Formats: sequence, structure tokens, C-alpha cells
Amino acid sequence: MIQKVRKAVFPVAGFGTRFLPATKAMPKELMPIVDKPLIQYAAEEAIRAGIDTLIFVTGRHKRAIEDHFDSNPELEAALRSKGKHEHADMVRNILPQNVECVFVRQPEQLGLGHAVLCAERVVGDEPFAVLLADDFILANGLGVTADLVSAFEATGQSQLSIMRVEGEDISKYGVVVCSADQSSVLGLIEKPKFEDAPSDLASIGRYVLTPEVFKILRHQKSGAFGEIQLADAINSMAANNKVGSIVLNGQRFDCGSVQGYLEATIAVSNQSNPEKSD
Repeated sequence: MIQKVRKAVFPVAGFGTRFLPATKAMPKELMPIVDKPLIQYAAEEAIRAGIDTLIFVTGRHKRAIEDHFDSNPELEAALRSKGKHEHADMVRNILPQNVECVFVRQPEQLGLGHAVLCAERVVGDEPFAVLLADDFILANGLGVTADLVSAFEATGQSQLSIMRVEGEDISKYGVVVCSADQSSVLGLIEKPKFEDAPSDLASIGRYVLTPEVFKILRHQKSGAFGEIQLADAINSMAANNKVGSIVLNGQRFDCGSVQGYLEATIAVSNQSNPEKSD
């Protein structure tokens, strides 16, 4: 019997150097897209997929993320004293009551694979999702993670979200070698040179993985940029026909870059005010 996906890992230990000085004291994951921070959009996407345990892999400078998801009785009381009950309810209900947050430290930034490995004790022997908040996605239906969870629960295979990338930008991504119908991943190469890219299909920051990935990561040597790459572990799993893929059903923005962040903000603003998008 295939286990339900109940847990999600959010690697959030990075410095956000492309947004300095804004991120000197504020985690980049708390930068707002209109009225909500990036990390809250990702958390809500996971919850819509049926996930009830959110695991944040943080660094020593990311305490504000924990504070964001914690209760704030003083703020709620201040808002209610001014009659702002709707705002107080919003602060109180950032996450549903049945959802638990767990915070794990990544003592040293050694790559995405290492960040995921830091969550092993909390995840245990269960399948789990991984969401990168920098990859901001406006999707149809319940969202990308829900699509991946459905595919996993139908097949028992780890799942990647993929999209087509034209031109030399493909070298910025993990590049996927897929079966002819794009449902099965045969290989994954982290940020190859443009001329070496095996396809124009890129893996983006949404995954559902089996716990087998932890064993691979524990014994994996450093890869691109001297880091422990999650892509290398997934590539090992794909070689054994254990990875599937779902083509992105939505619009993805790279909010690790200033340009992508601005584009995401405009897109969400236009969604809220459709008459302004004409």
C-alpha cells in the first residue's frame, strides 16, 4: 500500500544575497508578493495538497520565519482593541489548527541535497514533498504539489515538476531526460552547459520524494559547485526507473531574482485587480 504524503520540507537557510541590503536582516522568504510572504504561498500550496506537517530547514539568521508562523497574542489583542477583528482573525489563522510546523537547523550551507538530508529525522520513513519558495507558481486547481502528490499516490514513484525552457537559460536549471511521453524521468543533470544540455526540459522547485533519497544523499559526493546536489540523488533514482514527472500546469516565476520577483508581484496584483491587467 502506498503511503500518503503528509510532510513537506522547505529549505530556507540561504542568505538571499541577490536582494541585499533588503535581506540583511529579513529572510528573503518573508519578502511579500503583494500582501503575503513567499514562504506563506508555498506553505498554503502544501496544505492544499493534504500535507499537515511543514518542516522548515533554516539557518541561524532565519528566526523570523518561525515567528511568522507562530501565534502573536499581543498583536491580536491590539487589533481587536481597535475593532479590527478581520485582521486579528487573519493573523491568528495563518495556518489551519491541524497543521504542525517543525524547524530544523542546517548548520552549514552545503547544497540543496544537504538541506533536504537535514530533515531526515523528522520525515522518517515516509514519502515527502519539497517546495522551494523562490519558485513562485501561479497554478490551476489545487496547485503543483497536489498534482505531484496525486501522481505519487497513483504510481509509488518519486515525482518532479518540469517545464520547457528555451535557449541558453536551460543551463540555469536541473535538466531532465524524459521518456517520449514525458511521464518518466530517465536522468537529471544539474546546471549543465548549454551545449551539453540533454533536453530543453527543466526541473523546477517542486518534488515528491520517497525516503530512499536520504540513503543516497548520505553517501553522495559533492557535485556541481562543490555542493551536495539533490539533482544527483534524483538522477541515481531515475537510473533505476523510480522517478516520474508532471509538466507544470501554471506559471512559474524565479523569485530568487529581482526581475522574477517584480514579475510575480505584478502578476498577483493583476489577479487581484483584473481590470488593471488590460
